[in-house]
Amino acid sequence: MKDLFLELINKYLYLFPEEKEKYKEFTEYLNNNNDVTDWNNFNGHVVVGGFIYAKKEKKFLVIYHNDLKMYLYPGGHIDNTDSNPLEAVKREIKEETGITNINEIVLLDNNLIPIDINIHMIPYNERLDLKEHYHYEFRYLFTIDSIQEVTLDTTESSSFKWIDINELKDNENFGEIVKKFEGIIAYESNYNKR
Repeated sequence: MKDLFLELINKYLYLFPEEKEKYKEFTEYLNNNNDVTDWNNFNGHVVVGGFIYAKKEKKFLVIYHNDLKMYLYPGGHIDNTDSNPLEAVKREIKEETGITNINEIVLLDNNLIPIDINIHMIPYNERLDLKEHYHYEFRYLFTIDSIQEVTLDTTESSSFKWIDINELKDNENFGEIVKKFEGIIAYESNYNKR
């Protein structure tokens, strides 16, 4: 899957060339490591995340991550049975929220290109006794027509809420991705009015 990740980074940077410098480290990591999805690889590993946007209510789903003690979007590790990162994130969303009827936002007619790539440090996990390490995350955006029932995996999460884009903007964990969301949501709204 390493070759697929490198290909997707190149396509992603074609769309967002201003981010090229930011992802040199990720490309070097992929070129210099094997087992890039193995969560026991403490050089770091590739993970996935998926934002879910309910169009009618104009809200995003966030879930409270028990280990990290904060609200985040659904996501997690890529399993050996996942054929690509999009399949992995859909599986994670289903496992963590019970939501299955989602539509991915597609860039360049390729649904595997993420809407964002994020690199962040995961602190020591006391529950699982895992030392700190980097996550190289492919983040995707999904839409649903309206808010759906959420069934949490209580092993990892303890609550959820639907928040608007301003609350998302106020959360430092989401960074520049909110600007991308604003543009995409505006485009989607105008496109659907035709």
